[in-house]
Amino acid sequence: MRLLVLGGTEFAGRAVVEAALGRGWEVTVFHRGRHEPPAGVRSLHGDRTAPDGLTALAEHTGEWDAVVDTWSAAPRAVRDTARLLRDRAGRYVYVSSCSVYTWAPPAGYTEDAPLVEGAAADAEHTDYPRDKLGGELAAVEAFGTERSVLVRAGLLLGPHENVGRLPWWLGRIARGGPVLAPGPRDLPLEYVDVRDLAQWILGAVEQELSGPYNLMSPQGHTTMGELLDACVATVGGTAELRWTEPQVILDAGVEPWTQLPVWVPPGSDMHDALHSADVSRAVATGLRCRPVTETVVDTWRWLQDIGGTAPLRPDRTAKGLDPEVEAKVLAGAGGVPGTTS
Repeated sequence: MRLLVLGGTEFAGRAVVEAALGRGWEVTVFHRGRHEPPAGVRSLHGDRTAPDGLTALAEHTGEWDAVVDTWSAAPRAVRDTARLLRDRAGRYVYVSSCSVYTWAPPAGYTEDAPLVEGAAADAEHTDYPRDKLGGELAAVEAFGTERSVLVRAGLLLGPHENVGRLPWWLGRIARGGPVLAPGPRDLPLEYVDVRDLAQWILGAVEQELSGPYNLMSPQGHTTMGELLDACVATVGGTAELRWTEPQVILDAGVEPWTQLPVWVPPGSDMHDALHSADVSRAVATGLRCRPVTETVVDTWRWLQDIGGTAPLRPDRTAKGLDPEVEAKVLAGAGGVPGTTS
């Protein structure tokens, strides 16, 4: 198989490249040259935001069985690239987001849930949900519904994460001491290891799938307790999880998802939207999700290999809780180690 990855040097794109190389595919990456791609690929350089940014891709004579695109800014970059490639590639896989659904989708929402309004394939940058939906529209406009795959990913974790969620938890636990652990311990989580996302994408190309897919683990694949317990077991040290009632955390003004990454309170619109999607369509077409411990261990190993600090994307907000805020919440809450609050 011949694969073109637009990007391919960071997180999701890199995972796709590595998985394809592992299958013996011939891989070309088109990127800006800011990061080194995995060894074994053909590199083309260009900036999709520049006036002549697609020149290297336009002048290259190659054809591909599939294109994988992870773009998340102005949709017209997807439009321009997809139009250029529609006669040179068999299938266009666009890594979108579950954020394209009208907020807030109810628990158990499928790919048929209503989508945000105001998105367009030729739009300039607006906001993340409309940009992602605009990218979907651009892919379908160029490749049609039968040759486009829309990967509506949820929470992505795993090695090379450049958003700062799991790396923050690992770093916080490595510092040791009492750790504000947002309850309840048995809060169900949905996410997907980026490597499992990559394997599903390659399988979708092989199966010649098309259309939208919610792409994250089945509901309850793990829990908040299992995730943080895995972090403690992996890192070791003196960290002590102090499980704290959700309302105590919210009353203290702590922001779910950003200040306490991954976590959102049970029963909220946010939890329904981020951790309660119906993923039966992806599972039926080959999605397999590894245990949370494997994701945590491999992410920690990668962090150690690069010196302990994860590189963060400049277009994403900072994640994590200020130590002084954490200490104040713990002092007022009396969070108890090992409880199931």
